[in-house]
Amino acid sequence: MPVSTTEGDTVVEPYQDPSNSVQNRVADLLARLTLEDKAGLMFHDIVVMMPGGQLAGADNPFGRPATEAAIREMRLNHFNLAGGVNNIRDLVAWHNRVQELALATGPGIPVTLSTDPRHSFSNNPGTEALAGVFSRWPQSLGFAALGDSDLVQRYADVARQEYLAAGIRVALHPQIDLATEPRWARIGMTFGEDADLTARLVTAYIRGFQGTQLGPASVATMTKHFPGGGPQQDGEDPHFAYGREQVYPGAQAEYHLKPFRAAIAAGTSQMMPYYGMPIGTDWEEVGFAFSHGVITELLRNELGFDGIVCTDWGLISDSVIMGQPMPARAWGVEHLSELDRVVKIIDAGCDQFGGESRPELVVEAVRSGRVSEERIDQSIRRLLREKFVLGLFDQPFLEVDRAVATIGRADFVAEGEAAQRAAIVRLSAADSGPAALPLARDQAVYVENIAPAAAARLGRLVDDPADADLAVLRINTPYEPRPGGFESFFHAGSLEFAPQECERIVAICRQVPTIVVLFLDRPAVVPEIADAAAALLVEFGARDDAVADVLLGAAHARGRLPFDLPSSMRAVAESRSDVPFDTADPLFRFGDGIVSS
Repeated sequence: MPVSTTEGDTVVEPYQDPSNSVQNRVADLLARLTLEDKAGLMFHDIVVMMPGGQLAGADNPFGRPATEAAIREMRLNHFNLAGGVNNIRDLVAWHNRVQELALATGPGIPVTLSTDPRHSFSNNPGTEALAGVFSRWPQSLGFAALGDSDLVQRYADVARQEYLAAGIRVALHPQIDLATEPRWARIGMTFGEDADLTARLVTAYIRGFQGTQLGPASVATMTKHFPGGGPQQDGEDPHFAYGREQVYPGAQAEYHLKPFRAAIAAGTSQMMPYYGMPIGTDWEEVGFAFSHGVITELLRNELGFDGIVCTDWGLISDSVIMGQPMPARAWGVEHLSELDRVVKIIDAGCDQFGGESRPELVVEAVRSGRVSEERIDQSIRRLLREKFVLGLFDQPFLEVDRAVATIGRADFVAEGEAAQRAAIVRLSAADSGPAALPLARDQAVYVENIAPAAAARLGRLVDDPADADLAVLRINTPYEPRPGGFESFFHAGSLEFAPQECERIVAICRQVPTIVVLFLDRPAVVPEIADAAAALLVEFGARDDAVADVLLGAAHARGRLPFDLPSSMRAVAESRSDVPFDTADPLFRFGDGIVSS
């Protein structure tokens, strides 16, 4: 049970089960489950909350089965809540409707609700959710920029409290892939390029969510993407067929395992393998979740992980996401039937299928004799045990007053905003003149991409750089836009600005002393801009007011780069995708940053 600290926050008291009651409860329930019940438990699909807290029908935005049908007919019992949450009372009402439905179905097993990260600034609905009513913090790269384990654990504890109040019991994170391929679209939610830093921070992260041992006040962590999803060929993402290959030209697979060893030692409850298909290694050239060598031999036998293994989303069936046809991410086994894919994933050692609603395939695999029911029971024991340990059977419903009082609590919001400010990195600075920090407030200032209220704090606003004493430009890391509704959210390809845009920014910098504030979700290539700017700052998710506070001296930037910034795209192309710090002559190095006193 939770206990209170002197500050009024909750901390996790280690779960104790000396009588093996969980083991006994699992055995009792398992004996009463039908094969159809068991098959439903092995699927972890997306669910959507409709306006007013209503359950979704079959016409929902993500194209998933109607919620009632998924629970009653398919016996699904684990769901990933997609989309932002903007009304706490609606969320509580929806959650309790879901649990009432589940408890009235078959053996009456409460639903386990999960979520992708939803505490930062992402706009990719396939990998993160907008913060909405939750407190907002920098992305994981910002925590890496600070390198502060205590802060990471505090963030995770705050997120745990908000998740608990929302009924979210599994975090589909942390993401501890290493950013060794600068072009990869998923770098924003990593802890950067350094394996030792990532290992240290993931330990704190898991402790904040789970405590020293999983229990009723914990949120279980699903650490991803085993055995490290960073070294993608040319940085392309394996959500898509052209990005299916994962490569190790520097033979650094063990380097990418370091953070996962730390996560297992910290007690992470779950693990998610990535889509990628390893090329040129001793592993079978299939997506990791299909690989017995990766899941059973490496993860379970060598590393000793006995928790839940859930595949990444959509490995069995073709689908349509945001209007875009998406083939199953069955890389290396595209030729197999859906049933054959299910059998291969189970044989590999996985327990759950992410993003799917195909329990009939598990039933068919067992009844045709291709998978034994005893093997299915191994996975069901793990899944039921976690539900009992988390206390879902004992307290399946939410209290609206607690949710309203906890989610987006004022002190949580303040702590998140303080972290946004602190994580900003000053890479270069003006010693004097209009761009020297803290800024003088009586200057004529030209701004781009800053909200009017925050911009007005910086000085007297003008519409033309020619009329300004100072310019402040907020810009994002460049990328090559991709077609399609879903695919367009993945920022991939070139890391340098198109020539015309680069020339425009440099022209402003040469016309007037300019502070450039660069949002990094990947390591941008900006040598011309860095050379022309009076000062260059980078951030990893920060409100405009947080940036203004740093520029005005109301807050101190304490961040340092969590990866190298390459000097050219040629250097990126010539680097080895699995090797850290491998681009030639980087513009800025890991750890660079002018730390304010």
